[in-house]
Amino acid sequence: MKRSGLHLTALSQETIVAAIAVIIFIVASATLPGFFTAENVVSIIRSVSVLGILALGMAVVIIGRGIDLSAVAVMAMSVAWYLQLLNDGSSGWQALALVLAGVVGIGLLNGFLVAYADVPAIFVTLASGSFVFGFVRSQLIAQDAVPVPPDNWLQLLGGLRFLDIPIEVFIFAALAFVIFLFLRYTKWGRYVYYAGDNPVAARNAGMPVRPMLVFRYVLSALVAFLAGLLTAASLHSINTRVVNSTLLYDIVLVAVIGGIGLSGGKGSVRNVLFGSALIGIMLNAMTIIDIPLIYQNLIKSTILLVAIVIDGLLNPRDEQTAQQGDI
Repeated sequence: MKRSGLHLTALSQETIVAAIAVIIFIVASATLPGFFTAENVVSIIRSVSVLGILALGMAVVIIGRGIDLSAVAVMAMSVAWYLQLLNDGSSGWQALALVLAGVVGIGLLNGFLVAYADVPAIFVTLASGSFVFGFVRSQLIAQDAVPVPPDNWLQLLGGLRFLDIPIEVFIFAALAFVIFLFLRYTKWGRYVYYAGDNPVAARNAGMPVRPMLVFRYVLSALVAFLAGLLTAASLHSINTRVVNSTLLYDIVLVAVIGGIGLSGGKGSVRNVLFGSALIGIMLNAMTIIDIPLIYQNLIKSTILLVAIVIDGLLNPRDEQTAQQGDI
């Protein structure tokens, strides 16, 4: 009975978010010059593709009753290291294998400390993100912005379009579909919901709660690396200063405002899609209106705060969540 109520609550929130996105889109189309054009609509979709990819990785972690604050650091610094290796003359496969090993290692470290050392996820991932940024910037790369080498496959990837739509949009859609299938139709995907809803009961039922938790952080790190590659492909470089931007808060905003409960056990890919659509339309409209960035950040932070308060009312933290301190 409880799950039925939660489902209806989530459905209502999704409906509200979708309705707000449609209203903003209609009003902006009618009032803002240049908003309702094919180029701008494609720009909106493209702008939320990387954000949506990062939010998909975050969503899997949050549904399983966790959080990953290292995602943006892993995204930027892993790709910066990869490009630095290529610029220094390393072979493509060797550089990719080395960076992938590092990305998986960070995911394993995060997961191990949360699952087996019982350290709260918010502190583990905050610390690992700071370590990744500091270590890579000081030891492995020479500058904040690392360019893509000439004629590299990332340059070719960034130029690919289908029906005049950038390739990253299709990659976002494909990844969303794969994660949807994973969560809905696989045994391990269902374990994510069970562990997020009640980890003690899931463990008592014989589910591999701790290994699954480690897996979720590895998956989040790999998704972050993919998002970084697409960013580099689009911009022909990666700027590590993005780690200090508001991107991490945007990722959490997309997940929470879309309807993924921070208490765990609830949410889906659909929530990420709705949240991404709303944030993308809103940010594009504010940019056309020429609202200063500082006020855009103020608006986003206010929305995030309101969304967290509403989430706390709709999905109250239970005693287990409070004890674990995951969020």
